[in-house]
Amino acid sequence: MMPALRTERLSKRYRGGHQALSEVTLTLPAGRVVGLVGPNGAGKSTLLNLIAGTIRPTSGMIEVLGGRPAANAAQLNKVGFVAQDTPVYRGLTVAEHLRLGAKLNANWDAGLARRRIAHLGLDPAQKAGRLSGGQRAQLALAVATAKRPEMLIFDEPVAALDPLARRAFLQYLMESVADLEATVILSSHLLGDLERVCDHLVVLTASGLQLAGDVDDILAAHYRLVGRPEHIDKLPPGVEVIQAEHNGRQSTLIVRDTSGMLPRLLPELLPTATPLELEDMVLAYLDRAVTTPIGASAGHSLEGSR
Repeated sequence: MMPALRTERLSKRYRGGHQALSEVTLTLPAGRVVGLVGPNGAGKSTLLNLIAGTIRPTSGMIEVLGGRPAANAAQLNKVGFVAQDTPVYRGLTVAEHLRLGAKLNANWDAGLARRRIAHLGLDPAQKAGRLSGGQRAQLALAVATAKRPEMLIFDEPVAALDPLARRAFLQYLMESVADLEATVILSSHLLGDLERVCDHLVVLTASGLQLAGDVDDILAAHYRLVGRPEHIDKLPPGVEVIQAEHNGRQSTLIVRDTSGMLPRLLPELLPTATPLELEDMVLAYLDRAVTTPIGASAGHSLEGSR
């Protein structure tokens, strides 16, 4: 199956010299719900805008659903993009948003849009500027899904919402994914939300790629090890230390086992090897990035497997 996204050494430098993305090589399989995580300034919004075609790369290659982003009307119809702050036109009514969507999108599903607005209890005559934050987010999602895209992109869509509004948004998002059979890329700082809905993960730090793959596969390769320093020092090749803490008598490591041999090679540590929750693993990578020189992670080549 054709990948949903393929990049090679993708880079973006803004005017003034700011390097927002540096030589990212990434393949995302189709049909996944992808969580995109990283600290502020890591390049998440830049990557999403490159995928959507609202900006162009400085160098490198990007292919979305088999074509160049925003290359033509057909390519634009394949992608739905909800940017930060769930943008809607505050001066337009809910009904006017739907009429505008119908004019701009060849595959517009008017029935889907009307059903969703009715389900939400939104007044078609209500201006978007008078809606709550959760209602505006739901309106933006309804418009994005009614164009029936093959890919949905969300840049921090629930960051400003209360827990109930976040839950409602994510529930409809998953219902839409099932209906559209679309690939979803969701950027968020809320790791708990991502853990509930995402089956694929991409971690960006310092404009470079740290990690990518199916969530189950990634978690299966990561361990927390606790042991005496002389044992910890004997880690075999293929075991990468992501985070380390030492107190003199004992060391605690978070490691990635790329060899698959860790349990057999280190039997003395096996009783202490415990799996990680997604949040603990991601935070370990983010913590490492704080102490890693900017650009040190650039150029990693990682492919998500189906």
